[in-house]
Order: sequence, then C-alpha cells, then structure tokens
Amino acid sequence: MIYFDNAATTLQKPPAVAQAICQALASFGNPGRGVHDAALAAARAVYDTRAALAGFFGAENPRQVAFTSGATQSLNIAIKGVLRPGDHVITTALEHNSVLRPLYEMEAAGVSLSILKSDPLGCISYAAFEAAIRPDTRAIVLTHGSNLTGNLIDIARVGAIARSHGLLFIVDAAQTAGVIPIDMQKMNIGVLCFTGHKGLLGPQGTGGLIVREGVRIAPLLSGGSGVKTYSKAHPDDMPTALEAGTLNAHGIAGLNAALAYIRENGLDAIREKEQALMQAFYDGVRDIPGVTVYGDFTQPQRCAIVSLNIRDYDSAEVSDALAQQYGIATRPGAHCAPLMHQALGTVSQGAVRFSFSHFNTMEEIRTAVDAVREFAR
Repeated sequence: MIYFDNAATTLQKPPAVAQAICQALASFGNPGRGVHDAALAAARAVYDTRAALAGFFGAENPRQVAFTSGATQSLNIAIKGVLRPGDHVITTALEHNSVLRPLYEMEAAGVSLSILKSDPLGCISYAAFEAAIRPDTRAIVLTHGSNLTGNLIDIARVGAIARSHGLLFIVDAAQTAGVIPIDMQKMNIGVLCFTGHKGLLGPQGTGGLIVREGVRIAPLLSGGSGVKTYSKAHPDDMPTALEAGTLNAHGIAGLNAALAYIRENGLDAIREKEQALMQAFYDGVRDIPGVTVYGDFTQPQRCAIVSLNIRDYDSAEVSDALAQQYGIATRPGAHCAPLMHQALGTVSQGAVRFSFSHFNTMEEIRTAVDAVREFAR
C-alpha cells in the first residue's frame, strides 16, 4: 500500500516509538501514584516528555504542558475552560469540527461567535481579524493549517493582533505540530493544542495543550490527581489542574521517542522533504484535464496536503478506486471541515485528500500522478 493519508494519522512511525511503548508496557507503574521503581520510571518518562515538548514549542516551563488524548480533547478543555456567557470569540471558516463544535456549544450557552469567511482558495484576510474585534472579545481560536487545503494561517501575525488587543490566542496545531516551527512566546500563543499521532509521529491517544503562564483554564474533568486527596476541589496547579485520572504513560513514552527522532533528523529537513513530495504531486496533477485542485499553492510554506476532485465523480468513488485498483490510500469526503467545503463549493462531492509524510518517496508520487491521470482519462 502507498499511504497518502498522513493528515489523518501517520502510519509509518520511527521504530523507536514502538520500542519505547513496548518497554513502557513491561515496566511502568502509575506516574505520580507511588515511590516504587515502576511508578518513578513512569513519572520520569512523563516529565521528560513535558520538558521535551516545552522546549520544542517555546513554552516557558514544562509544568505548563498538560497531556490529553489528542487535539480534540485539548481544544474542548481550552474553549470550554476559558469562555463564559457574555464573551465574544473569533474563529475562521478553515476550522475542523474539533474547534467548531465546542464553539457552537458555547454559543448556545451565551458566547457570541464570529466566523471569518475565506476566499475561494481557502485563505483568510488578516484585516478581517482586526475588523471583527469588539469590546467584549475574549479570544481568537483558529487552526494553524487547514486539514483540507493545506493552507497555513500566519499565526505570528494573528498573535501580534491578539497581543495588541489583549486577547487570548488559542491555536489548533493538529496539522502542523512536528513539521512547521511553532514558538509560543514569539508568536504570543496563549494555549497551544496538539495531537501526537500526526506530524509528531507518536502513537494515537496522545496529545496535549500547553498553557502560557498566567492563563487560567477551568478543568473539564475532576477526580484523582495523586495530590491533595482530602480537598473537595480538584487541584488548580498546572499541570495537575488539567490532568484528572491516570495518564497514558505508555503512549507518552512513545511520543517522547518520536520527539527524539524529530530532533535527531531535524524539523527543517523533515518539512523540506514533505514539501518537495507535495510540490511534485501538485505539479503532476494540476494540469490534468478534468482534475480540480483546491487551496493556495503560492504560499511559501503549507501543509503537505493536496486535495482534488476528478470531473464530477464522488470523492468516495475515486478514493475507493485508488485503493482497490492502485493500492493508494487517500481520504475522501468532508474531512470534518464543513465550512471549508462550503467555501470551496464541494459540499456534495467532497474531496480526495492526498497527504504526505517524509517517509513517502518520489516513486510513490509518480505512481499516484499516473493513477490520477489514468482515472481522469
């Protein structure tokens, strides 16, 4: 199988990831729940991963890193833990339902919501952010990179806008963490939400949110924490405040191994390989008669994603044919990005998404281009 569904989850992982998980399964106790060797081994691995993530994303302190099951849980914690009735929040049409649905729930509870529209290429006007800010605006919540078009939002630019107006800036980095450089302090990010199983090359069920010091988030969950057992209230110190229950220490150990792989191989080298693969595929398919490609490919940096349709075929039909006839794995349909499909005019047809990893090869790209050309003909 040629695997081009990396925006959903990376299939090829560094071998050290599986090795770290297996070792953890055989040796870890419950982190923070004891002082015996097994519990301490788990606690050390969890802390080492916090420190690695803090350094990787330019956070002030490892204790500001809270682990979750992934970006969806992180975004729910951030959005529901910050916004209150009477607040106003700004987001965009590029968003995944992991952002949109929590925001719709908060809107029903009394939060005012502004959704910035995109142009036909899936781009947002930065002037629109300034124009949307009101006296009651509390936060800007947005994705760093579209999971449908691959377009990036300049989060440093939006962060500067948020800082100038005293707004909290919450970023969904599900598609960019591990590939596109992110520095929370330089970009004025208040809360960074990420998942471990995509660009970070870790296992599913891992992720987290990194909270800037001074930002308070009401916990979504409460319960066991290993500390302050006799208090009726859940502890409010980070990271315990956002980590009720037992952590996925086995998965976190795998994530730590993935971070070490990225550091060893270089974020820039990984990104450049992915960009080259994406560009080669785009150049190969964009002029094929009957093929429509979506997104802005003039951006100097973008996610390694190319979404397309072939004539008026349903995207699911095309994706199934690619899998059955050519052994190529892609993602069809709506991609949990309803407003982006509305902007692109692809609500009924969906789109076939090709998303690339640095583990892919140029030979695989050529095979995929030939398959699209043959299908379109």
